Amino acid sequence: MDLVFCGTPQFAVPTLQALVDAGHRVRLVVTQPDRPSGRGMALAAPPVKQLAQKLGLEVTQPEKIKNNLEFRARLEEIRPEAIVVVGYGRIIPQWMIDLPPLGNINLHGSLLPKYRGAAPVQWAVAMGDTVTGVTTMRIDAGLDTGDMLLQRATQIAPEDNALTVGERLAAIGAPLMIETLEGLKFGAIAPQKQDDSLATLAPILKKEEGLIDFRRSAGEIWNRIRGFQPWPGAYTTFRGKNLNVWEARVEGPGTGGLGPGELAVEKDRVLVECGNGTTLELLTVQPEGKKRMAARDFVHGYRPKAGELLGKNVSE
Repeated sequence: MDLVFCGTPQFAVPTLQALVDAGHRVRLVVTQPDRPSGRGMALAAPPVKQLAQKLGLEVTQPEKIKNNLEFRARLEEIRPEAIVVVGYGRIIPQWMIDLPPLGNINLHGSLLPKYRGAAPVQWAVAMGDTVTGVTTMRIDAGLDTGDMLLQRATQIAPEDNALTVGERLAAIGAPLMIETLEGLKFGAIAPQKQDDSLATLAPILKKEEGLIDFRRSAGEIWNRIRGFQPWPGAYTTFRGKNLNVWEARVEGPGTGGLGPGELAVEKDRVLVECGNGTTLELLTVQPEGKKRMAARDFVHGYRPKAGELLGKNVSE
């Protein structure tokens, strides 16, 4: 098929590679503009652009697309049979939705209608789900509300976080997109409308989502630590300075006599009291201005005392 591909992050890279490997003619790759990145804030090309250039594909990076006459003329000149959209990061305008005969086909990182929105992978992990997946769907004017085409599920293991789940979803989503395009071309897929009554939202993450509230149960906090990686992460404060928590595990019942956020230190172990009489063990932390460190190094370097508080007192 003659295709246009719209995508930006690493999640979209396997699908673009699969389209080329399957023999489709990707006539144009549309991705977001280069953005400042890293400590030096040098301009960095999106992962999709990097792959497209390696494959010798034409790339365009419009700042806006809705009323971009030059961009519209280029797509109308190509006359793609389908536009494939994976993590592009822009709302697809109606003129683009109407352009290709097979539609704009999106790979979404959840089992729709669950987790519509910008961060489906992160919220699935953060909410403690044990199963998630990918859905191919036809884009319409709504937020991930289009007709579903195909789905594939995968387990979320206790050792998973948003990064590992995202990599797995990208890997199973790529062949699913190939299967979807073939099914549409030969009329072998019956699009299914979503049940809006079952829909949940996965809104774009904000920095404050990562602030740990120790009034939550240890299990809830653990899920959020896993789900909010690499950004916004999970963080609290210790002695007035920021403390990131990268790894933890649910320890079980509370230590007794402590309030939410108060520490208990057992040799090289750091335990923190959480809500509902539960305890979280901190495994890997990162004090402000320092590198990540194991709990034992934190104990030896900072000597936290029993009863010290992480975060603010809940009464403040």
